[in-house]
Amino acid sequence: MNSNNFNKLQVLFGLFLAFIGLLPQMVDAAESHEELVLLNWADYIAPDLLKTFSERYKISVKEVFFESDQARTEMLLRSQGRGYDLALTGASDIAAYRKRGWVAPLTEVQVPNLKHADSRWLKAFNAIPEGYAAPYLWGSLGILYRTDKVSYPITSWKQLFVPDPALKGRIRMLRDPRDLLGLGLKSLGYSYNSSNADELKQLEKLLLAQQPFVSGYGMPQLNETSGFVTGEHWIGMVFNGDALILKELTPHLHFVIPQEGTGLWCDYLIVMQASAHKTAAYQLIDFLNQPENAVRLAQYLQYASTNQAAEKLLPADYLKNPLIYPSKQVLDLSETAAIDLPPRGKKQRAAIYNKIIQN
Repeated sequence: MNSNNFNKLQVLFGLFLAFIGLLPQMVDAAESHEELVLLNWADYIAPDLLKTFSERYKISVKEVFFESDQARTEMLLRSQGRGYDLALTGASDIAAYRKRGWVAPLTEVQVPNLKHADSRWLKAFNAIPEGYAAPYLWGSLGILYRTDKVSYPITSWKQLFVPDPALKGRIRMLRDPRDLLGLGLKSLGYSYNSSNADELKQLEKLLLAQQPFVSGYGMPQLNETSGFVTGEHWIGMVFNGDALILKELTPHLHFVIPQEGTGLWCDYLIVMQASAHKTAAYQLIDFLNQPENAVRLAQYLQYASTNQAAEKLLPADYLKNPLIYPSKQVLDLSETAAIDLPPRGKKQRAAIYNKIIQN
């Protein structure tokens, strides 16, 4: 063997030993990088926040999306609450999820920045179990319409639920039993939470009459392909933050919270009891509740913050925007969804919703 070949072998052997020596560190590094699975609405978190969190804590976040509250519940039922570390949920489902043993405790002990949460959203809905959820964002609903297609001002829910004949096939409605039924009831002059049998019969008649005018039920796309942007949809029921995002894509859209008031909602983050990464899940929620991060979250999605410290950092024009923070007059006319409706009323409402969606 000549000296050159011998030297090459020495170099290769040295590199091999060095690689073997690094293996434990490489394994440790791989094991130390956790991945959280977040069950979420699509486009409902600021991507740059997730990137910052991942870089800072070496914890990646994989999102799995659902299209409705019912779809989320069905996904969790299929897995028995397993396979996800966190979930974004509405207030009405938290108690049921906890009863199934799916939800881990969530207090200031695990999430110190929860101290910034506005207490009204911890108490706004009946039967939310205390110490199991972190408020995320809150908002309202209204009517989004194209001013180049609808030449008259929209001011009332009745104009959406009893539409002009020209709107046939041009209406987009949300696929949500609380809001579809609740705001239909408000258009009739009744409570969003009515369980009165006669009022619900009127609601059923109203929604069946509206059905031929509706091109589809579901969440709108929040990009240039949205029917509101392309002109496929002329009018529809939309969450306020989604409406503000769509308004940026075309000058032809106008959004209004009708004169009868609206439905108010708040979303929450929960940690799943079956998660093997609870500490990391709590870290993510704590990170999102750091005031400066809560500001970034609210402004990206254009919803109202549930974080009182963040509200002190938000620009004045943001806080004064009545489409993000409704006026007292609108709030006084608006309602939150009741969780503890009478069983008979719940059953009748569910039957109406299923008839509308399945027809």
